[in-house]
This record gives sequence, C-alpha cells and structure tokens, in this order.
Amino acid sequence: MPAQTRQWRPGYPLDLGRTLFPLQRGTGDPAFRRTPDGAVWRASRTPDGPGTLRIVQRADEIDATGWGPGGGWLLEQLPAMLGAHDDPAGLTLPPGPLREAQRSCPGLRLTRTGLVMESLVAAVLEQKVTTVEAYRAWRTLLRDHGTPAPGPAADLGMRVVPSAREWTLVPSWAWHRAGVDPKRSATVLRAVRLAARLEQAAAMPPADAFARLTAVPGVGPWTAAETLQRSNGDADAVSVGDFHLPNTVGWALAGRPRSDDAQMLALLEPYRPHRHRLCRILPLTGARPPKYGPRLAPNDHRNR
Repeated sequence: MPAQTRQWRPGYPLDLGRTLFPLQRGTGDPAFRRTPDGAVWRASRTPDGPGTLRIVQRADEIDATGWGPGGGWLLEQLPAMLGAHDDPAGLTLPPGPLREAQRSCPGLRLTRTGLVMESLVAAVLEQKVTTVEAYRAWRTLLRDHGTPAPGPAADLGMRVVPSAREWTLVPSWAWHRAGVDPKRSATVLRAVRLAARLEQAAAMPPADAFARLTAVPGVGPWTAAETLQRSNGDADAVSVGDFHLPNTVGWALAGRPRSDDAQMLALLEPYRPHRHRLCRILPLTGARPPKYGPRLAPNDHRNR
C-alpha cells in the first residue's frame, strides 16, 4: 500500500521523546525505533491490520507517515498518541523541587495509543521479573513470531506484534526459549482469547476498564495499571505492586527511605486524579531513595 502522510500542529508544548518513552520496551524493541535523523518509528497491530508510523517533530509541527493496512488508523490516532486528550493543567504541585520539575518539562504529555493488547502482553511479560528479562522476552517473541513491519521499517528490523490467534500458536518450547515461565505464558494465552473484549477497554471509563482487565486471571492491579497508562492515557493509574515505585514516592514526598504500597497510596491520595502523572514527574527531580540490600536477581527460565 502507498505511504500516507499527515501534518499536525499540537497547539501545546510537546516533548516527543518523553511522551512516547513508555511505549519503548528497551533499546532493542523490535516495535519501536529512534533513528539518527530524529524520527520515532512505531510498528503496531491496529484494528485495520499491521501498520508502521514514522513521526518527526519540526519546531511546532509534527510530520507523520504511515504504511500498511493500519497506517491510516495510526495517523488518525496520532493526536491522541501525542497527548491531545491529556490535561496536565489539573495537577497543582506545592512549591519546591516537584513544581520545578513540572515546570522544567512542560512538553511531557501522557500518551494514549488506543491499543490494549499490545501493552497488556508486554506488561504480563514484565510481571515479577527484571526489566532485562522482560525486554529480552519481548524481543525474542516479536523476532520469532511477529511479522515484518510494513514499509521501510522492515529494513530496520522492525516487527509487528503477533495477532491474538498467532499468540495462541506459539509453542510451549518457544515461551521457554524466550525466558517466559508457564505462569506468565498462561496469562498471555488467557488474555488473547478474550482480545476482542479487552480491546473494548480502550474506550471505557477508568474504573470499568480496570475491572475489565483484572477479570482475567493473572492480570492484577499492577498489570492493569501499566496497560491503561499506555492504551488509555490514564493519568491516575498507579502501578501498585511495583518493586521500586513505593520507595521513589516515599522518598520524594516524605523523605522516607522505604515505603510499602499502602504508604505510597496514602502519599499520592491528595493528587487524584493525577497520581500516575505525578509518578512520571518524580524522576525529573533527580532525587533517588537510598539503596538497601541486593538488587532483584534475574531468573533465567531457559535453563529450567
């Protein structure tokens, strides 16, 4: 199919890199590329089929090109993906490092892809493992079972995530080779069998979308939040159960070196409905909680 193009002016400050950062699963993500010319490439499976999107920011204008059956759909969703439906003005922070961090990056917007399954599968792969393990699994599965991205992205080695049916055809030994244990692979398979209903969550209110996702056995609050932050641009979805986030929040908001989920939620409560937005701003302060004990050690399920 011929390439399609679109020019769009956001009408607000936009930091393209920070806005799209959550969509990249590691530097070797086959579905996401940054090229030396400043372009961002995304390969996605849309309701219309596989598509590739290339985005370039030129001053206050966005130039985008789409390829494949899903290219037009991706171009139509471009404003939402770049934060057009986001409203950061609702978060008011007290004077100090947090407010300064917020002011230092007015172009940080929350992305909204409208695609639930691509974020859900990736989030399941990240359950209870290190990011190194999760990103390796994502790369391996897309490389071996995804399809080449439409257009010139194929020359970059980019791949489109498998369809729901294609995920069900991944053999058990392939999950094992990718380092994915049976619990996570079983959760993915349960989810993809409900793909049509789960994709509907992209248009649901936050509470209903959260309930729809967590109805799937193996999809808990952390996985649902990580998914809805990306697919729905949910500014209030907190990743409860995260290994690092409670300590980060506790240190930044209360000077507490160690915190649990309950303490984190209590500290974040005054910032509803922008709790996730605040968690995106916290790292910009540069403050890091003290480290105690050994880091989480990777588990190589391929050797089991």
